[in-house]
Amino acid sequence: MPENHAIWLSSKGSRLVAGPAPYTRPAANEIVVCNRAVAINPLDWLLQSVGSIIYPWLRYPFILGTDVAGEVVEVGNAVRRFKVGDRVLAHAVGSDKDRNTPAEGGFQRYTVALEHMVSPIPGAMPFERAAVLPLGLSTAASALFQRDMLALRHPDGAQAEVNKTVIVWGGSTSVGCNAIQLAAAAGYRVITTASARNAAYLRGLGASLVFDYRVGTVVADIARAMSGHELAGALAIGSGAAGACVDIAARCQGNRTVILATPQIAMDRVVASRGKTLRFVVAMMQFIAANVGVMLKARLRRVQAKFVFGSSLKGNEVSKLIYEAFLPNALAEGRYQAAPEPLVAGHGLESIGQALALHQQGVSARKVVVTL
Repeated sequence: MPENHAIWLSSKGSRLVAGPAPYTRPAANEIVVCNRAVAINPLDWLLQSVGSIIYPWLRYPFILGTDVAGEVVEVGNAVRRFKVGDRVLAHAVGSDKDRNTPAEGGFQRYTVALEHMVSPIPGAMPFERAAVLPLGLSTAASALFQRDMLALRHPDGAQAEVNKTVIVWGGSTSVGCNAIQLAAAAGYRVITTASARNAAYLRGLGASLVFDYRVGTVVADIARAMSGHELAGALAIGSGAAGACVDIAARCQGNRTVILATPQIAMDRVVASRGKTLRFVVAMMQFIAANVGVMLKARLRRVQAKFVFGSSLKGNEVSKLIYEAFLPNALAEGRYQAAPEPLVAGHGLESIGQALALHQQGVSARKVVVTL
Protein backbone atom coordinates (compact mmCIF):
# COMPACT_ATOMS: atom_id res chain seq x y z
CA MET A 1 0.00 0.00 0.00
CA PRO A 2 1.49 3.41 -0.98
CA GLU A 3 2.52 5.76 1.82
CA ASN A 4 0.38 8.88 1.84
CA HIS A 5 0.98 12.31 3.36
CA ALA A 6 -1.31 15.32 3.58
CA ILE A 7 -1.83 18.83 4.88
CA TRP A 8 -4.56 18.53 7.50
CA LEU A 9 -7.07 21.01 8.87
CA SER A 10 -7.43 19.40 12.27
CA SER A 11 -10.42 21.42 13.53
CA LYS A 12 -12.56 24.48 12.76
CA GLY A 13 -10.36 27.52 12.17
CA SER A 14 -7.14 25.70 13.09
CA ARG A 15 -3.74 25.99 11.43
CA LEU A 16 -2.80 23.56 8.69
CA VAL A 17 -0.43 20.80 9.74
CA ALA A 18 1.48 18.20 7.75
CA GLY A 19 1.10 14.56 8.68
CA PRO A 20 0.52 11.01 7.48
CA ALA A 21 -2.78 10.15 5.81
CA PRO A 22 -4.40 6.85 4.91
CA TYR A 23 -4.22 5.63 1.34
CA THR A 24 -7.80 5.04 0.18
CA ARG A 25 -8.65 2.48 -2.48
CA PRO A 26 -11.02 3.68 -5.23
CA ALA A 27 -14.68 2.67 -5.45
CA ALA A 28 -16.03 1.28 -8.71
CA ASN A 29 -16.31 4.64 -10.54
CA GLU A 30 -13.29 6.32 -8.97
CA ILE A 31 -9.57 6.59 -9.62
CA VAL A 32 -6.60 7.43 -7.42
CA VAL A 33 -4.26 10.19 -8.61
CA CYS A 34 -0.68 10.58 -7.43
CA ASN A 35 -0.56 14.37 -7.34
CA ARG A 36 2.28 16.21 -9.05
CA ALA A 37 0.77 19.68 -8.72
CA VAL A 38 -2.12 21.28 -6.82
CA ALA A 39 -3.64 24.74 -7.23
CA ILE A 40 -5.03 27.21 -4.70
CA ASN A 41 -8.56 28.64 -4.78
CA PRO A 42 -10.29 31.20 -2.54
CA LEU A 43 -12.44 28.35 -1.23
CA ASP A 44 -9.36 26.77 0.37
CA TRP A 45 -8.49 29.61 2.74
CA LEU A 46 -12.16 30.45 3.29
CA LEU A 47 -12.81 26.91 4.51
CA GLN A 48 -9.84 27.22 6.84
CA SER A 49 -11.10 30.53 8.23
CA VAL A 50 -14.90 30.36 8.17
CA GLY A 51 -15.62 26.81 7.09
CA SER A 52 -17.95 26.26 10.03
CA ILE A 53 -20.23 28.95 8.55
CA ILE A 54 -20.14 28.23 4.83
CA TYR A 55 -19.58 24.44 4.95
CA PRO A 56 -20.98 23.43 8.37
CA TRP A 57 -21.15 19.75 7.39
CA LEU A 58 -17.36 19.20 7.23
CA ARG A 59 -16.08 16.46 9.51
CA TYR A 60 -12.67 17.15 11.01
CA PRO A 61 -9.82 16.46 10.66
CA PHE A 62 -10.12 17.33 6.97
CA ILE A 63 -7.97 17.72 3.86
CA LEU A 64 -8.72 20.79 1.74
CA GLY A 65 -7.95 21.33 -1.95
CA THR A 66 -9.89 20.85 -5.19
CA ASP A 67 -7.45 21.27 -8.12
CA VAL A 68 -5.02 18.44 -8.78
CA ALA A 69 -2.92 17.11 -11.64
CA GLY A 70 -0.82 13.97 -11.65
CA GLU A 71 -0.67 10.32 -12.65
CA VAL A 72 -3.26 7.58 -12.22
CA VAL A 73 -2.04 4.89 -9.81
CA GLU A 74 -5.23 2.85 -9.35
CA VAL A 75 -8.66 2.59 -11.00
CA GLY A 76 -12.00 1.25 -9.82
CA ASN A 77 -13.41 -1.89 -11.43
CA ALA A 78 -16.00 0.04 -13.48
CA VAL A 79 -13.53 2.60 -14.88
CA ARG A 80 -12.85 2.27 -18.61
CA ARG A 81 -11.47 5.69 -19.57
CA PHE A 82 -8.22 5.51 -17.59
CA LYS A 83 -5.41 3.14 -16.80
CA VAL A 84 -2.46 3.23 -14.42
CA GLY A 85 0.16 5.72 -15.62
CA ASP A 86 -2.21 8.10 -17.43
CA ARG A 87 -1.52 11.81 -16.95
CA VAL A 88 -4.66 13.60 -15.76
CA LEU A 89 -6.20 16.63 -14.11
CA ALA A 90 -9.05 16.21 -11.66
CA HIS A 91 -11.59 18.26 -9.77
CA ALA A 92 -11.52 16.80 -6.26
CA VAL A 93 -14.89 17.18 -4.54
CA GLY A 94 -14.20 15.90 -1.02
CA SER A 95 -15.61 19.04 0.64
CA ASP A 96 -19.03 18.72 -1.04
CA LYS A 97 -21.82 17.85 1.36
CA ASP A 98 -22.65 14.59 -0.41
CA ARG A 99 -18.99 13.47 -0.38
CA ASN A 100 -17.51 14.99 2.81
CA THR A 101 -14.37 12.88 2.94
CA PRO A 102 -10.69 13.79 3.30
CA ALA A 103 -9.80 10.98 0.88
CA GLU A 104 -11.09 13.24 -1.91
CA GLY A 105 -9.20 16.35 -0.78
CA GLY A 106 -6.45 17.73 -3.00
CA PHE A 107 -3.73 18.69 -0.51
CA GLN A 108 -2.17 15.25 -0.23
CA ARG A 109 0.02 12.91 -2.21
CA TYR A 110 -2.81 10.52 -3.26
CA THR A 111 -6.31 11.83 -4.02
CA VAL A 112 -9.41 9.80 -4.83
CA ALA A 113 -11.37 11.37 -7.72
CA LEU A 114 -14.67 10.61 -9.45
CA GLU A 115 -14.00 9.32 -12.96
CA HIS A 116 -16.41 11.78 -14.58
CA MET A 117 -14.57 14.72 -12.97
CA VAL A 118 -11.24 13.77 -14.52
CA SER A 119 -9.68 14.55 -17.91
CA PRO A 120 -6.53 13.23 -19.56
CA ILE A 121 -3.92 15.87 -20.37
CA PRO A 122 -1.43 16.02 -23.26
CA GLY A 123 1.98 14.46 -22.69
CA ALA A 124 3.73 17.79 -23.19
CA MET A 125 1.57 19.73 -20.74
CA PRO A 126 3.33 20.41 -17.41
CA PHE A 127 1.36 19.30 -14.37
CA GLU A 128 1.57 22.79 -12.85
CA ARG A 129 -0.22 24.19 -15.89
CA ALA A 130 -2.90 21.50 -15.91
CA ALA A 131 -3.63 22.09 -12.21
CA VAL A 132 -4.95 25.62 -12.85
CA LEU A 133 -8.07 24.30 -14.58
CA PRO A 134 -10.44 22.13 -12.52
CA LEU A 135 -12.51 24.33 -10.17
CA GLY A 136 -12.49 27.38 -12.45
CA LEU A 137 -13.46 25.22 -15.41
CA SER A 138 -16.20 23.41 -13.48
CA THR A 139 -17.69 26.65 -12.16
CA ALA A 140 -17.72 28.28 -15.58
CA ALA A 141 -19.21 25.20 -17.23
CA SER A 142 -21.89 24.86 -14.56
CA ALA A 143 -22.88 28.51 -15.02
CA LEU A 144 -22.93 28.43 -18.81
CA PHE A 145 -24.34 25.02 -19.68
CA GLN A 146 -26.49 23.67 -16.87
CA ARG A 147 -30.17 23.63 -17.69
CA ASP A 148 -31.00 25.57 -14.53
CA MET A 149 -28.37 28.22 -15.29
CA LEU A 150 -27.75 29.89 -18.69
CA ALA A 151 -28.36 26.64 -20.62
CA LEU A 152 -26.15 27.66 -23.53
CA ARG A 153 -25.62 25.28 -26.41
CA HIS A 154 -22.65 23.00 -25.86
CA PRO A 155 -19.21 23.50 -27.43
CA ASP A 156 -18.02 20.90 -29.92
CA GLY A 157 -15.27 22.78 -31.73
CA ALA A 158 -17.03 22.92 -35.11
CA GLN A 159 -20.10 25.06 -34.57
CA ALA A 160 -21.17 28.15 -36.49
CA GLU A 161 -21.26 31.40 -34.55
CA VAL A 162 -24.37 32.27 -32.58
CA ASN A 163 -25.74 35.78 -32.93
CA LYS A 164 -25.86 36.14 -29.16
CA THR A 165 -23.51 37.62 -26.56
CA VAL A 166 -22.29 36.32 -23.22
CA ILE A 167 -21.03 38.90 -20.72
CA VAL A 168 -18.30 37.75 -18.34
CA TRP A 169 -17.54 40.30 -15.62
CA GLY A 170 -14.14 39.41 -14.15
CA GLY A 171 -12.43 37.87 -17.16
CA SER A 172 -8.92 37.61 -15.69
CA THR A 173 -10.06 35.38 -12.83
CA SER A 174 -9.78 31.61 -13.02
CA VAL A 175 -13.52 31.25 -13.60
CA GLY A 176 -13.48 34.13 -16.08
CA CYS A 177 -10.66 32.74 -18.23
CA ASN A 178 -12.55 29.47 -18.55
CA ALA A 179 -15.93 31.08 -19.15
CA ILE A 180 -14.51 33.15 -22.01
CA GLN A 181 -13.03 30.09 -23.69
CA LEU A 182 -16.08 27.88 -23.20
CA ALA A 183 -18.55 30.47 -24.45
CA ALA A 184 -16.37 31.28 -27.46
CA ALA A 185 -15.93 27.56 -28.21
CA ALA A 186 -19.73 27.25 -28.27
CA GLY A 187 -19.90 30.04 -30.85
CA TYR A 188 -21.00 32.98 -28.71
CA ARG A 189 -19.68 36.53 -28.84
CA VAL A 190 -18.02 37.32 -25.52
CA ILE A 191 -17.73 40.69 -23.78
CA THR A 192 -15.62 40.76 -20.64
CA THR A 193 -14.02 43.11 -18.12
CA ALA A 194 -10.46 43.28 -16.83
CA SER A 195 -7.68 45.74 -16.18
CA ALA A 196 -6.08 47.21 -19.28
CA ARG A 197 -2.89 45.15 -18.80
CA ASN A 198 -4.85 41.89 -19.18
CA ALA A 199 -6.98 42.92 -22.17
CA ALA A 200 -4.75 41.38 -24.85
CA TYR A 201 -4.48 38.13 -22.91
CA LEU A 202 -8.26 37.79 -22.70
CA ARG A 203 -8.73 38.60 -26.37
CA GLY A 204 -6.31 35.74 -27.01
CA LEU A 205 -8.66 33.47 -25.07
CA GLY A 206 -11.59 34.42 -27.29
CA ALA A 207 -13.10 37.63 -25.92
CA SER A 208 -14.42 39.95 -28.64
CA LEU A 209 -14.42 43.07 -26.46
CA VAL A 210 -12.62 43.81 -23.18
CA PHE A 211 -13.66 46.76 -21.02
CA ASP A 212 -11.69 48.22 -18.13
CA TYR A 213 -13.86 47.65 -15.04
CA ARG A 214 -12.22 50.62 -13.29
CA VAL A 215 -13.60 53.15 -15.78
CA GLY A 216 -16.60 54.93 -14.29
CA THR A 217 -18.71 54.57 -17.43
CA VAL A 218 -18.04 50.85 -17.93
CA VAL A 219 -21.65 49.75 -17.33
CA ALA A 220 -22.98 52.26 -19.84
CA ASP A 221 -20.18 51.41 -22.27
CA ILE A 222 -20.99 47.69 -22.21
CA ALA A 223 -24.72 48.39 -22.53
CA ARG A 224 -23.93 50.51 -25.57
CA ALA A 225 -21.83 47.69 -27.06
CA MET A 226 -24.86 45.41 -26.67
CA SER A 227 -27.00 47.61 -28.91
CA GLY A 228 -28.32 45.42 -31.72
CA HIS A 229 -27.08 42.23 -30.04
CA GLU A 230 -29.08 39.66 -28.12
CA LEU A 231 -27.92 38.76 -24.63
CA ALA A 232 -27.39 35.05 -23.94
CA GLY A 233 -26.74 35.77 -20.25
CA ALA A 234 -24.10 37.18 -17.93
CA LEU A 235 -21.66 35.68 -15.46
CA ALA A 236 -20.67 37.89 -12.52
CA ILE A 237 -17.32 37.19 -10.84
CA GLY A 238 -15.84 39.34 -8.07
CA SER A 239 -17.01 41.96 -5.59
CA GLY A 240 -19.46 44.38 -7.12
CA ALA A 241 -19.83 42.30 -10.28
CA ALA A 242 -23.38 41.19 -9.55
CA GLY A 243 -24.82 44.68 -9.30
CA ALA A 244 -23.02 45.82 -12.44
CA CYS A 245 -24.22 42.81 -14.44
CA VAL A 246 -27.80 43.34 -13.26
CA ASP A 247 -27.62 46.97 -14.45
CA ILE A 248 -26.31 45.86 -17.85
CA ALA A 249 -28.76 42.99 -18.30
CA ALA A 250 -31.68 45.30 -17.49
CA ARG A 251 -30.78 47.36 -20.56
CA CYS A 252 -30.46 44.37 -22.91
CA GLN A 253 -32.73 42.27 -25.08
CA GLY A 254 -32.61 38.48 -24.76
CA ASN A 255 -31.89 36.26 -21.79
CA ARG A 256 -31.67 38.70 -18.89
CA THR A 257 -30.17 36.16 -16.51
CA VAL A 258 -27.12 36.86 -14.34
CA ILE A 259 -25.25 33.95 -12.80
CA LEU A 260 -23.41 34.89 -9.62
CA ALA A 261 -20.13 33.02 -9.15
CA THR A 262 -19.16 35.09 -6.10
CA PRO A 263 -21.06 37.10 -3.50
CA GLN A 264 -21.67 40.83 -3.97
CA ILE A 265 -19.23 41.49 -1.12
CA ALA A 266 -16.24 39.19 -0.81
CA MET A 267 -15.85 37.04 2.30
CA ASP A 268 -12.45 38.66 2.98
CA ARG A 269 -14.03 41.21 5.31
CA VAL A 270 -15.71 38.47 7.32
CA VAL A 271 -12.47 36.48 7.48
CA ALA A 272 -10.51 39.52 8.65
CA SER A 273 -12.93 40.08 11.53
CA ARG A 274 -12.90 36.49 12.79
CA GLY A 275 -12.18 36.33 16.52
CA LYS A 276 -13.52 39.86 17.12
CA THR A 277 -17.16 39.28 17.94
CA LEU A 278 -18.67 42.71 17.25
CA ARG A 279 -16.70 43.28 14.04
CA PHE A 280 -17.53 39.76 12.90
CA VAL A 281 -21.27 40.26 13.48
CA VAL A 282 -21.20 43.60 11.64
CA ALA A 283 -19.25 42.10 8.73
CA MET A 284 -21.67 39.18 8.47
CA MET A 285 -24.67 41.52 8.50
CA GLN A 286 -23.12 43.63 5.73
CA PHE A 287 -22.32 40.49 3.74
CA ILE A 288 -25.89 39.19 4.02
CA ALA A 289 -27.45 42.59 3.34
CA ALA A 290 -25.36 43.14 0.20
CA ASN A 291 -26.34 39.79 -1.29
CA VAL A 292 -30.02 40.14 -0.41
CA GLY A 293 -29.88 43.64 -1.85
CA VAL A 294 -28.59 42.52 -5.22
CA MET A 295 -31.29 39.84 -5.48
CA LEU A 296 -33.97 42.45 -4.75
CA LYS A 297 -32.41 44.82 -7.26
CA ALA A 298 -32.50 42.09 -9.90
CA ARG A 299 -36.17 41.39 -9.25
CA LEU A 300 -37.07 45.06 -9.48
CA ARG A 301 -35.15 45.36 -12.77
CA ARG A 302 -36.82 42.20 -14.13
CA VAL A 303 -33.52 40.38 -14.24
CA GLN A 304 -33.14 36.80 -13.03
CA ALA A 305 -30.17 36.29 -10.68
CA LYS A 306 -28.91 32.88 -9.56
CA PHE A 307 -25.92 31.65 -7.60
CA VAL A 308 -23.82 28.84 -9.07
CA PHE A 309 -22.01 26.20 -7.02
CA GLY A 310 -18.69 25.27 -8.61
CA SER A 311 -19.05 21.50 -8.41
CA SER A 312 -22.78 21.20 -9.17
CA LEU A 313 -21.99 19.75 -12.61
CA LYS A 314 -20.79 16.53 -10.99
CA GLY A 315 -24.43 15.53 -10.56
CA ASN A 316 -25.59 16.17 -14.12
CA GLU A 317 -24.65 15.74 -17.77
CA VAL A 318 -22.37 18.79 -17.88
CA SER A 319 -19.56 16.93 -16.09
CA LYS A 320 -19.32 14.37 -18.87
CA LEU A 321 -19.76 17.08 -21.51
CA ILE A 322 -16.69 18.89 -20.19
CA TYR A 323 -14.36 16.24 -18.78
CA GLU A 324 -15.09 13.48 -21.28
CA ALA A 325 -16.49 14.92 -24.51
CA PHE A 326 -14.89 18.37 -24.80
CA LEU A 327 -11.73 19.00 -22.79
CA PRO A 328 -9.50 16.00 -23.70
CA ASN A 329 -9.60 16.69 -27.45
CA ALA A 330 -9.65 20.48 -27.03
CA LEU A 331 -6.43 20.35 -24.97
CA ALA A 332 -4.77 17.82 -27.27
CA GLU A 333 -5.58 19.87 -30.37
CA GLY A 334 -4.59 23.20 -28.79
CA ARG A 335 -8.14 24.59 -29.02
CA TYR A 336 -8.29 25.21 -25.29
CA GLN A 337 -5.70 26.83 -23.05
CA ALA A 338 -4.97 25.94 -19.44
CA ALA A 339 -5.63 29.42 -18.11
CA PRO A 340 -4.87 31.56 -16.22
CA GLU A 341 -1.09 31.28 -16.08
CA PRO A 342 0.32 29.25 -13.18
CA LEU A 343 2.28 31.05 -10.47
CA VAL A 344 4.37 28.38 -8.73
CA ALA A 345 4.62 29.29 -5.05
CA GLY A 346 6.79 26.40 -3.90
CA HIS A 347 7.48 22.69 -4.00
CA GLY A 348 6.13 20.10 -1.59
CA LEU A 349 3.08 19.87 0.63
CA GLU A 350 4.76 22.07 3.24
CA SER A 351 4.58 24.99 0.75
CA ILE A 352 0.79 25.02 0.72
CA GLY A 353 0.55 27.36 3.71
CA GLN A 354 2.66 30.04 2.04
CA ALA A 355 0.78 29.48 -1.23
CA LEU A 356 -2.52 30.14 0.55
CA ALA A 357 -1.08 33.34 2.03
CA LEU A 358 0.17 34.45 -1.40
CA HIS A 359 -3.22 33.82 -2.96
CA GLN A 360 -4.99 35.76 -0.21
CA GLN A 361 -2.87 38.81 -1.05
CA GLY A 362 -4.46 38.80 -4.51
CA VAL A 363 -3.42 37.65 -7.97
CA SER A 364 -4.55 38.71 -11.43
CA ALA A 365 -4.53 36.52 -14.55
CA ARG A 366 -2.50 34.01 -12.50
CA LYS A 367 -3.32 30.98 -10.38
CA VAL A 368 -1.15 29.99 -7.43
CA VAL A 369 0.21 26.45 -7.75
CA VAL A 370 2.38 24.15 -5.64
CA THR A 371 4.34 21.33 -7.26
CA LEU A 372 4.76 17.99 -5.48
